[in-house]
Amino acid sequence: MSVHPIDPWNTVLHTPLEQEDKEVFDIVENEKYRQWSGLELIASENFTSQATIEANGTALTNKYSEGLPGARYYGGNEHIDELENLCRKRALAAFGLNPEQWGVNVQPYSGSTANFAALTALIQPQDRLMGLDLPSGGHLTHGYQTNKKKISSSSIYFASMPYQVDQTTGYIDYNRLEENAALFRPKLLICGGSAYPREWDYARFRKIADQHGAYVMCDMAHISGLVATSEAASPFDFCDVVTTTTHKTLRGPRAGLIFFRRDKGDDLENRVNQAVFPSCQGGPHNNTIAAIAVALKQAASPEFKQYAKQVRANSSALAETLKSHGYKLATDGTDNHLVLWDLKPQKLTGSKVERICDMAHITINKNSIAGDKSAVTPGGVRLGSSALTSRSFKEEDFVKVAEFLHRTVQIAIAVQEKAGSKMMKDFVAALDGNEDIAQLKKEVLAFARSFPMPGFDPTKIKATVQY
Repeated sequence: MSVHPIDPWNTVLHTPLEQEDKEVFDIVENEKYRQWSGLELIASENFTSQATIEANGTALTNKYSEGLPGARYYGGNEHIDELENLCRKRALAAFGLNPEQWGVNVQPYSGSTANFAALTALIQPQDRLMGLDLPSGGHLTHGYQTNKKKISSSSIYFASMPYQVDQTTGYIDYNRLEENAALFRPKLLICGGSAYPREWDYARFRKIADQHGAYVMCDMAHISGLVATSEAASPFDFCDVVTTTTHKTLRGPRAGLIFFRRDKGDDLENRVNQAVFPSCQGGPHNNTIAAIAVALKQAASPEFKQYAKQVRANSSALAETLKSHGYKLATDGTDNHLVLWDLKPQKLTGSKVERICDMAHITINKNSIAGDKSAVTPGGVRLGSSALTSRSFKEEDFVKVAEFLHRTVQIAIAVQEKAGSKMMKDFVAALDGNEDIAQLKKEVLAFARSFPMPGFDPTKIKATVQY
């Protein structure tokens, strides 16, 4: 068969990235180098598999497929339908769900869009919802607002009243939640958070919601990999809708899922599907759906069960080592993958410790602690064990990580004293030329690079930066 020559104006379509766009290629390679060289402790991040990355970078990105399998607005979707049906089947299987009771939409672009689509499906504009307050470990999309501004679209379009944790124990104050719900009479209760290190009492949420004829939605984004492996309690027995991202403990690509009950007689299936498309977004990203399907197959494996167990064991080792140095943790420990570290007793902000960690190639994020007045200068940091567990770290390795973190705090205290004030600009100026940070960085780089790197071969990185 003869092949037509490539038109001159189309040669760009046949050129590898390294040759076609060296700037972008270099950024990608430098990011690989950064990931391999550092200690990734952000609780909302993970390192996905080579197979997931390969699926995410396929020609599936070329296809438009608005609608659902068997009901598309475009032709040529026979293979896309097969893929999306496979992904939906695997999503239900990964969480042990009966397809007669539960369905799932796998098209949301992210967790935030999944949450807004779920809200669109469940309640009407200006209806009342209650979610965990952001300073208590909740998520922006659960109705967050401040005294002066409505921050999230979930607070702009709906009437939001948060519930909180007990400021002494750090645990959710369920009694106060029940009392406030009796006054507020919400149409929707949201459980799940982004910085809550303990289990959720889903039965209590169901009981409170039923007193007001309200729906219960769980955003299990952070713990979905643990839920899939029974390493965390399942919300499915008590909730009407369950949303999740796919890239945290589930270890897939960056996207979202919405699970909905099919057996309640209130047409949640059509309501959710309509909310996703056409209400909140356009055509699905089919390459991402392929990557989700790959990750869900892995999440149903015995090996992933072992991984999830190790995630919890590593998180516990991290927490216990920090406590052994006298540090205060929210709720005094953890049941899942994350540790919320309170630095207020050390008179430090999370921002300052985050800055030093960045300089030493330890990646964390500053985080509010219950009682904080500002999200810009919060009193703690959030730590997670998922990503480093994907690099085959064990408990003893997390003890070492905790020792590194202890050193960052010691450095921060000394630098703050040297700065002579608590202003961030003075703190940053006093960091210049710090030899302790330089030594810590050297040790961190050597330690991090001694572990495997999932997704790509670190010996083949063509980085243009050196640390």
